[in-house]
Amino acid sequence: MYFAALLARTEDGWEASDTELDDVETLSDLSDLAREAAAEAGAEDDTILIFIEQEDAWFGVVRVDGEDDPRIYVSDAAAAVRSSYGEILLTDLLGKDPDGADDLDALDLDGTEDGEPEDSAEAQADDEDDDTAAVETVPSGPLGDTVILVDLGVSEKELLALDVDALSEIADALGAAEVLETVR
Repeated sequence: MYFAALLARTEDGWEASDTELDDVETLSDLSDLAREAAAEAGAEDDTILIFIEQEDAWFGVVRVDGEDDPRIYVSDAAAAVRSSYGEILLTDLLGKDPDGADDLDALDLDGTEDGEPEDSAEAQADDEDDDTAAVETVPSGPLGDTVILVDLGVSEKELLALDVDALSEIADALGAAEVLETVR
């Protein structure tokens, strides 16, 4: 089960809204979604936080400050790589697709694409090697900007120690626990 919410800091404090991620395929899409929501809240030049959580597995925080590049923190990269939403965040953090498939570079153009049979046992072994390599390239544990929330009252040490119900604890530290609970 996933939960996604957006917190926008306005002159009147934090405003929360639940966020639908069905049409989000890239970090750029996610940043655009955050900026659009911030503009609606009158906070286009302020801090926007996007919380994504997969129950009992991992959480992620994306921070967008005005037109700056988004900053990302993922609590457990190895767990997040198994999630389409986590994969969006990890693609940017790792600089490549965490599944190991980088568009045209991932195509195996060995002459069999025209329907020529390929030795299926050999192909299967290659696929298993690719899957193993993809998992090995994603580190277990936290990944990203560990000081993403320091200026908002959540130290690096506190962020790294968060586990279950992390988003509520972060919202509490920001003074936004009540507004986050309204969209949960």
